Amino acid sequence: MLKIENYSSNILKNINFELKNRENFIILGSNGAGKSTLAKLLSGITFSTNVTLQGKNINKIESKIRTKLINYIPAKLEIFDEYITLDEYLNLSKLHSLLESKNMLKLLELEHLKNKPCKELSSGEQQLTMLATAILHNAKITIFDEPTANLDPQKSRDIYALLKSNILPSKIIITHDLNLAYHLGYDIIYIKNGAIGFKGGSKKFFNESNLNEYFGTSVRLVDDGVFSGV
Repeated sequence: MLKIENYSSNILKNINFELKNRENFIILGSNGAGKSTLAKLLSGITFSTNVTLQGKNINKIESKIRTKLINYIPAKLEIFDEYITLDEYLNLSKLHSLLESKNMLKLLELEHLKNKPCKELSSGEQQLTMLATAILHNAKITIFDEPTANLDPQKSRDIYALLKSNILPSKIIITHDLNLAYHLGYDIIYIKNGAIGFKGGSKKFFNESNLNEYFGTSVRLVDDGVFSGV
């Protein structure tokens, strides 16, 4: 469904993989490894002839059609109107109903904030707002860039459950959070110094030898999905 072939640049080196229909991937790596650069390539934000979506060059697909197929959720909420409220922001799209928006506010426990300007939301609340827009948009593929950044541990666990569910058809989750990657259990692509260092199942990735090799420090699982040394 979504494929990148033989892509290299100043940041990324010989990137090749394919996301098939209803598959989920985690793209894991430290800060500065090239993860966000890859996310923008895969979503068509950055032009490339090496990325195809449903067999077509992603940048040649009409934007109106492409947005229904793939949706990129950045690490930080981008607000074009400083006075827009949370409720207004969620209802900018015509692809969903007011009832769906209301239900989403309830699901993410944001109802009490619906009339608050987005610029006044905390960073964690803004993160939840972006998750809400992604679920309401319901594209065939959703690319999340650090979806649990700025969330407290309890809210992060709630988001783990949502991201692990079938609430969206296919997901690519960009993160440096080992706890998130472990809990979701999706196949992992590990980016190190711009290249794919590992591609495979979660169980195979999460052993002590691999973690020490890829992260260059003493990283170990100390509890169910809680890592030390990160």
